Amino acid sequence: MKPCGEDIPNTASGKISFRPIEHGIMVDWYSAIGKPEKRVDAIDKVTGQAQYADDIKLTGMLYGKVKRSQLPHAKILRVDTSKAEKIPGVRGVITGKEFSLDYDDALWGNPLRDQPTLAFDRVRYAGEPVAAVAATTEEAAQLAVNLIDIDYEPIPSLLTVDDAMEDNAPVIHEALLDYKRSSKLHPMKGTNICDHIELTNGDIGEGFREADLIFEDRFTTQMAHHVPLECRVAIVQFYADGSISVWTSDQSPYGARSLLASALRIPESKIRVIIPPYIGGGFGGKLRLTGLMCCVALAWKARYRPVKLVLTREEEFISTTTRHSSVVTLRTGIKKDGTIISRHAKIVYDTGAYADRGPTVLDKACLAAIGPYKIPHVKVEGYLVYTNKPPGGAFRGYGIPQVCWAHESQMDIIADKLGIDPLTIRLKNIVEEGYVSSTEKTEHHAVGLGECLKKVRENIAQKGGGAKRVKKRGVKEGSGIACGYKISRTPSGANASIKLNADGGADILVSSVEMGQGVNTILSQIVSETLGIPLNSIRVVAADTYTTPFFPASTSSRTTFFMGNAVKQAAEDIKEQLFAMAGNILETEAENLVLESGTFRDKTNTQRTLEVSKVLELTYAGGINILGHGSYYHYKPGQVPPHVKPTTPPALCWMYGAHGVTLEIDTDTGQIHVLRVAAAHDVGKAINPVTCEGQIEGGVVQGMGTTLFEEMLVGEGGDILNPSLADYKIPVAMDIPEISPMVVEQAHREGPYGAKGVGEMTTVPIAPAIANAIYNAIGVRIKDLPINQERILKALKEKRQGKQE
Repeated sequence: MKPCGEDIPNTASGKISFRPIEHGIMVDWYSAIGKPEKRVDAIDKVTGQAQYADDIKLTGMLYGKVKRSQLPHAKILRVDTSKAEKIPGVRGVITGKEFSLDYDDALWGNPLRDQPTLAFDRVRYAGEPVAAVAATTEEAAQLAVNLIDIDYEPIPSLLTVDDAMEDNAPVIHEALLDYKRSSKLHPMKGTNICDHIELTNGDIGEGFREADLIFEDRFTTQMAHHVPLECRVAIVQFYADGSISVWTSDQSPYGARSLLASALRIPESKIRVIIPPYIGGGFGGKLRLTGLMCCVALAWKARYRPVKLVLTREEEFISTTTRHSSVVTLRTGIKKDGTIISRHAKIVYDTGAYADRGPTVLDKACLAAIGPYKIPHVKVEGYLVYTNKPPGGAFRGYGIPQVCWAHESQMDIIADKLGIDPLTIRLKNIVEEGYVSSTEKTEHHAVGLGECLKKVRENIAQKGGGAKRVKKRGVKEGSGIACGYKISRTPSGANASIKLNADGGADILVSSVEMGQGVNTILSQIVSETLGIPLNSIRVVAADTYTTPFFPASTSSRTTFFMGNAVKQAAEDIKEQLFAMAGNILETEAENLVLESGTFRDKTNTQRTLEVSKVLELTYAGGINILGHGSYYHYKPGQVPPHVKPTTPPALCWMYGAHGVTLEIDTDTGQIHVLRVAAAHDVGKAINPVTCEGQIEGGVVQGMGTTLFEEMLVGEGGDILNPSLADYKIPVAMDIPEISPMVVEQAHREGPYGAKGVGEMTTVPIAPAIANAIYNAIGVRIKDLPINQERILKALKEKRQGKQE
């Protein structure tokens, strides 16, 4: 069941692959894989036909609005809804106390159940939902919300991790140890530390004793927001039989279903989560009904009428998850020749008022804290700390950008002190094929990091700062590089089904979601390649937990790797069935057939052809679909159950990348102008090169935003001071420099056609690359994000006064 041509070994997989020959000339290895195919969602989006959550309208639908706390920490003494209930059109008013009594507090969260659907005893951040209204119009709902009166008793608030970790600090969650949680979490009694992680390898004390030099630096990052262009939307309806349907823009339909089942104490089979065909950006923020759980309480109160809740942009900022602010302290031991022999990392992440995905973010940050380097003696300490701010959660990069900011900035500090080129010291220490990580304790495979670094340096050296122009006095130019790595979370898996239709087209049934990253195109190309059918005859069905099979979430750059494998297996299942049928009809062995562009051809008699649609017609005259199923599960090494015999070795999917930056700085104003960015990423195999390049460019721009100006500002009263796009600046077209995206391919032995993920890794190295370029330009080291004009001017002043080394 392979195309006509010749067998040649595929060294990446260790298996025999097949490369076709036409007219005696070796042609491209694949027909669909590796091709810059047009996005399958392009027409829907450019014509305005693409359907998003806010486009959904249901019969009898009510509209929800939420009453939120204006205090960061307080006891709730009284909630008076009497005036709100009298507003014409109001069909339900719900308070946290009423909902919690019926649902045993209705606390939810994964992996720590610490968050109420509506606050019922105290509020823990300004913006937390306390009560909500459902009405026949949005205007009536908003008027009613404005009439809800709440009396509070203020409690001292904690707005920084330093304050929250003080010995005598007020405890934000007094019942922390009573909350249901994963056994992997280690909260610290009587403190605001909801999780503590410690990883070691070798002997850290001995490592520092052997070092010729020891460097210690402290780095911080700010609280930032995802700012998806589409605000969050949910429609919830309860039914008389106790079941629930939810239509929502969520990256994890099965995660949302699981969370609802846990919060409401009902079976998952009673919950249906439906995702619209498209989501207008996610970046980790639209995960497991983040910011939308109060809509569930409203629908419960509305009794069998659907309730729609659309967050405003201000609500997006004040009541949904953010990127964790952080404090990372690195102590690193170095030999004079630049060999790193020891590193102690202390990581403190601010998770805000509730844990949300903070524990898993901290876990991934700790695993990557030492950087992509071979370091024999390692100690990593991680602390996840409650404060009275909006919760921290999943954000593109999943905690890795914060630690990369630290280790890549310090790498240049070390290189400068030793007089070693920044590229040379990295190449000397980076992980290699087969190296076993000091933190994850797993083998690195398909390592393209060295090639990424070399490509970036070469690109920067060749193109420099771009076009020559006259610089005014005081403007300095500099360049810098940085690199990083990330793993996709395991254990994890995916299910996929494919329905082959009578006309030879295919429907892909999966629970991954299209949110701009191009996943529908990638999965379609995998099916097109595997089944040999045209791309335009393939359709991806929108996720629906009643009809599409399991997938944990479209996060962690797992979709291409995990779901791609499952989809490929499902296509191969169909392919095997088709070849058997075609062989019977053509009266030849299946191995004599080749399937190309929806048509079978007999290699022993090239004049004999048979279309797939004809195969189905001749086999099933009454009409039928051919169904294919695929399942891919990835165990973490050492955690494979004794009764399971995995079909593939349990190696992790590592992603590697490097960025280089050329910029200018005006030393009079502190203004930074990024001229060029070179970004090289190891994608394993580019299923669609244009999509890979688009992910790289998008990640660079988003990373530039959180590096140079994005910051959620918190007032002394705990309120967010800039909850709008007028005050919270994100990159616009005028901020975007020339970007050179470079795709490196080190095929992964388990990836579908060798592919790995790329989306999250693209945000990781940009911040330290910019900081290193700034140092190269003006000789000042910035250790706190964002790197704004004020910090540049302050650093220059300190340098003149001799306060900076």
